[in-house]
Parts: sequence; structure tokens; C-alpha cells
Amino acid sequence: MTEVASNVVHEVLGRRAQDVDQPIIDYIINVLADEDFDFGDEGEGAFDAIGELLVDSGCVSDHSECRSVCSTLSDRFGNHGLVKAKPTVRSLAAPLRMFDGMDEEVQTKKKPEVIDGPVLTERDRLKLERRKRKDERQREAQYLMHLAEMEATKAGMPVVCVNHDNSVDGPNIKDIHMENFNVSVGGRDLIVDGSVTLSFGRHYGLVGRNGTGKTTFLRHMAMHAIDGIPKNCQILHVEQEVVGDDTSALQCVLNTDVERTHLFDEEARLIALQREMDDEDATEKSNGQLNGETDKNAISQKLEQIYKRLEFIDADSAEARAASILAGLSFSPEMQKKATKTFSGGWRMRIALARALFIEPDLLLLDEPTNHLDLHAVLWLETYLMKWPKTFIVVSHAREFLNLVVTDVLHLHGQKLNAYKGNYDTFERTREEQLKNQQKAFESNERSRAHMQSFIDKFRYNAKRASLVQSRIKALDRLGHVDEVINDPDYKFDFPTPDDRPGPPIISFSDASFGYPGGPLLFKNLNFGIDLDSRVAMVGPNGIGKSTILKLIAGELQPSSGTVFRSAKVYITWLHLIKYQLSLPFGFLQGVPEQKLRAHLGSFGVTGNLALQPMYTLSGGQKSRVAFAKITFKKPHIILLDEPSNHLDLDAVEALIQGLVLFQGGVLMVSHDEHLISGSVEQLWVVSEGRVTPFNGTFHDYKKILQSS
Repeated sequence: MTEVASNVVHEVLGRRAQDVDQPIIDYIINVLADEDFDFGDEGEGAFDAIGELLVDSGCVSDHSECRSVCSTLSDRFGNHGLVKAKPTVRSLAAPLRMFDGMDEEVQTKKKPEVIDGPVLTERDRLKLERRKRKDERQREAQYLMHLAEMEATKAGMPVVCVNHDNSVDGPNIKDIHMENFNVSVGGRDLIVDGSVTLSFGRHYGLVGRNGTGKTTFLRHMAMHAIDGIPKNCQILHVEQEVVGDDTSALQCVLNTDVERTHLFDEEARLIALQREMDDEDATEKSNGQLNGETDKNAISQKLEQIYKRLEFIDADSAEARAASILAGLSFSPEMQKKATKTFSGGWRMRIALARALFIEPDLLLLDEPTNHLDLHAVLWLETYLMKWPKTFIVVSHAREFLNLVVTDVLHLHGQKLNAYKGNYDTFERTREEQLKNQQKAFESNERSRAHMQSFIDKFRYNAKRASLVQSRIKALDRLGHVDEVINDPDYKFDFPTPDDRPGPPIISFSDASFGYPGGPLLFKNLNFGIDLDSRVAMVGPNGIGKSTILKLIAGELQPSSGTVFRSAKVYITWLHLIKYQLSLPFGFLQGVPEQKLRAHLGSFGVTGNLALQPMYTLSGGQKSRVAFAKITFKKPHIILLDEPSNHLDLDAVEALIQGLVLFQGGVLMVSHDEHLISGSVEQLWVVSEGRVTPFNGTFHDYKKILQSS
């Protein structure tokens, strides 16, 4: 069906379709190919859905032509049998089997909802539903156009690679001054009249609430889409994992040194040519002919130049440095030789980070670099970045990480970007003091204005006080306004209390062993239990099997031997690598009364219009909060969390800590976030060598042991 739709779209749009970015054309095709899509009368539905996109992208010249094209599309799709006949009555009361994650009370037959005000007719309901779909598609179209523009910009940029001679393209990059710039996405302003100076060698932490535009700001910088960034400034944004192929992890890093690779290739070519000439000379001598000494001398001179350049760029040490970076990110010597296509996405993200550290660009942009790292790698990265000789900006939810590696903080709030000296703790104290002073100034200003205005109002028509009134009016004008302090709304993670508290045993492992079919045992004779009072964090290197233990607890895996007991009265939920496939935050609980659903989403900070936005427009942290709302709707007794702080901003991590402290159920998490673990759990379990062992000490004590080993 999609292939037929593609042919129809290209046939109707003609050559203009070839001039439009492919993501936009793909989006138009997918919308029209949807089996539930309603073209409407004379293509009115198509005009509502994709009309603005057709005009803005240049597929049509104006709205008049757009209506004509939409009508033609409707006819052509109808000719291919892709347009459904309209039913005389469209029922909205058909049952939907979307009960996963819903309370039992809403799994029964839903009664007609009584609402205040006039009852909507079926036609009005259809119009309202169509209008909502139109608004959502327009937002998605704007977002896709933005992505297409960014990708087009990226495609025209030079590849970021190791630069051995910065003077080739101009003077060395020092400070970067960006003034009066704006950043927007999908028609929404994120930064307005922003100005910031990045001083060479300083390390910046970019902080702000989820959804304020931190990642979008980094993308704009990486693509030189902000005035003030020198053209010869190498900027590398570590955002996407490397593409998996047959190249080894080590060679993938080394390939970023394009000059080194080219010199070695040229050396090999010249040596091979030299050998061929030696063979020819031997043949010529046996035949009494002269040899080509001139050509051989030219090759020797070129090889000499190559060797001098290789020595200048220190090519011999490159492999050792690349291997050292990969080792710091937990790649063993054997793993460094493996093809990149054999690694998971998380490990390929580590390779992308290793490439960036190896390149040493003028400005390094890191977006949540610790998300895919275990504690060993985080500790190594902290030390490496503290010694970083150039400038970098890092977005991170890890408070202790920011305190160690950054020298300055950039705070994105209310579409403004403000710079603060010091680490995150210093920024927090400074900002708190600033807000207190601003509030005092605002209150003082309001009192003075009120006092003057009262005098003016009282004696405005008193001739004897006319001069005093005029002086007060002038003084009031000179006084000006002080902005009121506008705080971010408080985050809260309100984990619902389970309806009952089943008695022990809740979950218990008795001599449980596990190994995947055909492989060795990962764990042997595990013995431990979890109850409603458990507050446990599992720590250990990546790949050791922490997530496997969570799967055994959740029942997704069964032990190879021994037993894992789970009480039938206990509901266990698991937050792990959720694929955000929903169209709206509401989507995971269709059929639930809106008021109840809004209340539950609001308990995780998903409030107001945020609950109505398409999921693709939400930031990673906002999606995470929707995921928390999803897994807790049925009031679980035990919550399993796999790196729960990933993508959450620092305020959200604080709210998560408070929510877990107040939660009246059991918690078992896998995390390397020191602040989260220290604030919300009572016991550490160390996973190593096929065992799960309680650790007698704090997370700080465990961290010290790792640092000393």
C-alpha cells in the first residue's frame, strides 16, 4: 500500500517532489497511506492534514493550488481503491482492548460519561477529532521540517577529524562570542536573544529543566547555526552511536585521524611501486637494459617526506592513545579488536565518545555522556575531562560528576541563557541567593510603587497638592519595574501506595543459578530475598549481569536450577529500556477517564499542555516521566529500576529521590548515580564473579575501593 501511495504522490507532485527533502516526502506518503486516513470531501481531509506542509516545503506555490492538489490526490487514491467508503454512522463506542496497565475497575464495561454543558453530536465529535489530528500533524510537520533543515546543514559541513595543524585554516580558536541569537524548533522558541561567551579552556555544564532546549542548543552550535562561531572552529557533538560495520573498535577510533590514515596508505602504495620497479630493474639488467633511477629517486624523496610528516604528527603513539581511551571506557584488548557491528547500541555510543576524545576538537559537546557507562568508566571519564586542555560543554544529570568536571555552569531557563562561575553546587547557592535578592527587590519596588500610587490617587484633584502629585508621578516613572521571580513548578514523583501489604515471603532466591542456553552459568547458587521494606542498589561493571538479575526477579527469565519464588499477591513493575511508541502521553491508558489520567500524569510532573503533546516532541526526561507514570498506574508493591536517572534533569532526580523515600513498597535499582543511590537506598549489592554480595559500607566507600584498584 505504501508503494502505491508513493507512486501516486510522485505522480501528482511531479518534479517538485524531487526538490523537497526526503523526510518530508516520506511523511506525506505515510500520512496518506494510513488505512484509517479520511480524505474528506474533495480532499478536504488531506488539505487539513498536510496542506501547510505542502505549501511551506515548496511542493505547491500557494493554498489555492494546494487545495487542487489535495483534491487530485483524493481522486487518484480513490482510483487505486485506497480511499474507504464513508460509513453512514461512525460509532465511537466500539470496545478497545487496551487494558494493559489499567485498573480492574476500568477494565469493565465503561458507562457513558456524564459531562457538564451541551452533549456533542456525532458530527461535532468527528469535527473535534479531526481538528485535533490536524493540529498534531501540523506540529509534527514543523518538527520534521526542522530536522530536515538541520540534516541539510550537517550534510554540507566538513567532517570533524584530528587536526594536526590548526594554523592551516586560520588562527587557533580561543574564545567564542555568541550574541543576540535565537534557537527554536517546530515553531517553538527555546532561546530568545541569547548571549554567551565561551572562554578557551573552560569546562561548562549546561543545566536546565527537561524540554527547555539543551540538546537543540548543542545541535545548533555543532552545525554552526549560531552567529559568532568561527568557521574554522571544530565542534563535535557526541549524540549518535557509530554505525556498525566490519571495522574494529580500535580502527574506528584511529580512522578519525584522516591525515595519518592517508599517509600510511600512501606509504604502502609507494613501497609497493618501489618493489615493482626493483623487479623490473632486475629483468632489465638481465636483458642489458638501463634502469629507471630517476623515478626511484622521486619515490624515495616522497617516502622521506611522508616519514617526516608521520614523525611530526606523532603517528606511532596514536594507536596507544586510542587503545588507552577505549580501555578507560571498559573495552578490553579483545573487545578493541572486535568489529563495531558486533556491539550493542550502548557500546557503540562508547566508541563514539572515544572517537571524540581522540579527536580533541576545539569545542567538545557532550550530551549525557555517563548514561551508557558503568561506574568504572565514569570514574575514568571524570579524571580525563578534568585534564581536558580545550573547551567543552556537557549536559548531565549526575550532580557529583558536574561538581568534579565543570568550571562554569550555563543555566537555560525561561528562554534565557545565563552563565555562572563555579561547579554545580556553587551555581545552586549563587542562584538561590540571586532569587532571594530579586524577590526582596521586587517586594520593595511594589511597596514603593503602591505608596506613591496611593498618594497620587488620593490627591490627584487637590490643587494645593498638584506640585507634589506631579513630583510623585515623575518619581514613579523613574522607579521602573523589577521583574517578579518566576520559579519552575515543583517536580514531584508521587508513587501510589499499594492497596495492601502482603506478608513475607515476597521474592526469594534459593540456590538459584542461571545461564543462557548454550552458554556458561552467569550466576551460581544465588540466595537473597526482597520484601516491601527493601531499598537496594545493585552495582558492578556493565555486562556483569545486573539486568539479568532484574529479569529473573520480574519473571522474564527462569533459573536454570534452584528456585525463584514470587508471591502471587505481589505486583512487580519494571522500568527499563522502554520504546516510546505512543503518539501521546495519554496513549498508554486509553479508556481511562481523562480526569483520573491527568491526575496520575500530574503526579509525575506531566501537566497542562505537556500531556497533550505528541511523544516525539518530548525530551528524553519528559518521556521518562511518562514511563514512570505508566509503570506505577496499577500501584505496584515492588519497583525495579534500571538506570532510572538517565535523561532526567537534576531537579527531576531530586524529585525521584523524594518519591522513592516516601514510597511504601520495595525498590531494587541498578544505577551508578552517586547522588540518587546515597539519597534513596539503604543497602548496596555488589554483582561480580557470578555472585550477588551485600556491601558493608556506603556508595562513597565502594567508589573509593574502585578508585584505589
